[in-house]
Amino acid sequence: MKGWWGRILRVDLTNNKVWVQEYPEEVAKKFIGGRGLAAWILWNEAKNVDPLGPDNKLVFASGPFNGLPTPSGGKMVVAAKSPLTGGYGDGNLGTMATVHLRKAGYDAIVVEGQAKKPVYLYIEDDNVSILSAEGLWGKGTFETERELKKIHGKNVGVLSIGPAGENLVRYAVVMSQEGRAAGRPGMGAVMGSKKLKAVVIKGTKEIPVADREKLRELSQEAYNAILNSPAYPFWKRQGTMAAVEWTNENSALPTRNFQDGSFEFARSIDGYTMEGMKVKQRGCPYCNMPCGNVVLDAEGQESELDYENVALLGSNLGIGKLNEVSVLNRIADDMGMDTISLGGAIAFIMEAKEKGLIKDDAAPEFGDFKKAKQLALDIAYRRGELGNFAAEGVMRMAQKLGDDSFAMHVKGLEVSGYNCYIYPAMALAYGTSSIGAHHKEAWVIAWEIGTAPIEGEHAKKVEYKITYDPEKAAKVIELQRLRGGLFEMLTACRLPWVEIGLSLDYYPKLLEAITGVKYTWDDLYTAADRVYALIRAYWVREFGGKWDRHMDYPPKRWFTEGLKSGPYKGQHLDREKYDGLLSEYYRMRGWDERGIPKKETLKKLGLDFVVPELEQVTKLE
Repeated sequence: MKGWWGRILRVDLTNNKVWVQEYPEEVAKKFIGGRGLAAWILWNEAKNVDPLGPDNKLVFASGPFNGLPTPSGGKMVVAAKSPLTGGYGDGNLGTMATVHLRKAGYDAIVVEGQAKKPVYLYIEDDNVSILSAEGLWGKGTFETERELKKIHGKNVGVLSIGPAGENLVRYAVVMSQEGRAAGRPGMGAVMGSKKLKAVVIKGTKEIPVADREKLRELSQEAYNAILNSPAYPFWKRQGTMAAVEWTNENSALPTRNFQDGSFEFARSIDGYTMEGMKVKQRGCPYCNMPCGNVVLDAEGQESELDYENVALLGSNLGIGKLNEVSVLNRIADDMGMDTISLGGAIAFIMEAKEKGLIKDDAAPEFGDFKKAKQLALDIAYRRGELGNFAAEGVMRMAQKLGDDSFAMHVKGLEVSGYNCYIYPAMALAYGTSSIGAHHKEAWVIAWEIGTAPIEGEHAKKVEYKITYDPEKAAKVIELQRLRGGLFEMLTACRLPWVEIGLSLDYYPKLLEAITGVKYTWDDLYTAADRVYALIRAYWVREFGGKWDRHMDYPPKRWFTEGLKSGPYKGQHLDREKYDGLLSEYYRMRGWDERGIPKKETLKKLGLDFVVPELEQVTKLE
């Protein structure tokens, strides 16, 4: 094979065993890599397992774009059965670990079992060791990575967990490079349950490529196109932080646990404020449009910001000072917690206190930075009743309090940075995302706002009007095929295309230069649909067939309450119309009215092996 090694490094921590598994070329071609390879492994190997037990499999998967000079191709997927949702969980991060993994001669690592004492994995090409991490256990991710680089040299890739992962916080993440995180649905907790503190990788091999000269030529052309894009200078200044102003103007900025869509102090936490505070920029490997804007926080320490962090730990908590928001962000990164779910969990506590459902004096109120900071640390260590409670995530907190009217999650994963009272397409994207309420797979809200009808013949301002047209379902699927499919399988960053306008046509051409396989767009869309259907089948199987369309509903709040301020005050989603849009989505995907792929759809996608297993838990149409 060219472009793939066809090799998976297997690690059994219970028995202290390491071996290499070769996987078929057909699997590489059908699932491409990254999320595709991870979903295939989990379907076959993580059946009805306890997410925090030894039988769960933790997968670190790369794709054909990794370790090679491809535009923003420095990503890695981390996947496992999720302790937060109980379904399929994954996330991607930019890290030198993906470069070194590929250069070490592997497409993925699969970790199973459970070590008796803390360990870390050291991989140097074919030499793989399971080493003691007792001296690192308890340390934050920043110090852990620094210590490991002192031991193994700077030219390595490091993936690690912090105290949150060690203490099994359900939304703990895997961290790299002091600000890169993966696995919102608790991949860090899975790593912690295995007593695996870190993975250190050093690779020196040359990756087999079909046409190296063509790859070099296409990559250079794509890199130049990025640099010459009119959008590039502003992107360099603000990165994703530009979204604070934009979401606030369009009543989509999460404010005080998503009670409203605009924040009175938005100007104090936006991209312009960040520009004045910025001290440096960080990027992922092979990226020439870095998005990691580093500022000095209120405690004089470096914190790497992006939009999601600031929306969920800023306006969503009612905190309007960017240097304070930056402290919360740094704590989350160092402790190894997902910033989005942390913001969702703290906001839920704040509103529960406001409603009198929580009477604990330690619980912060909206706008209380000091108590929010203390709670963040208590969550990471599961300290005290409140810290332990919030470490469980919003879904479980709501179940315990017996009130889910203000629980902002889908399938157990907290909602990321877009408030959808008036945006049914984005609500559908959250509802049908393969991991729960995440924007990564179909950031459709920009299109939804941009294509809104103009109200009034001579309207100076575009008045947004809520519509539930079938084209919205089609657009969500189109974006899921690209963002949640193509980019997650390659594995590459979507930002050059989304933010800078890099032509999508580069991607199949680069893939062909790397692998020698000519993929048409139909082939790539089919591969994406295959992975989506397989992940959905995984959810259905793991839930024992107890699946219905309400699993694909956004939070109740967006149906039952209205926006509290702004030009769209009082407006909210219509449950019946959303339901119609969801049915349209299922129809287009070839899924039944419960949201389960039909038998003929599975067979058409080459997923025949899924049918008998699913039929053991539910009746397929």
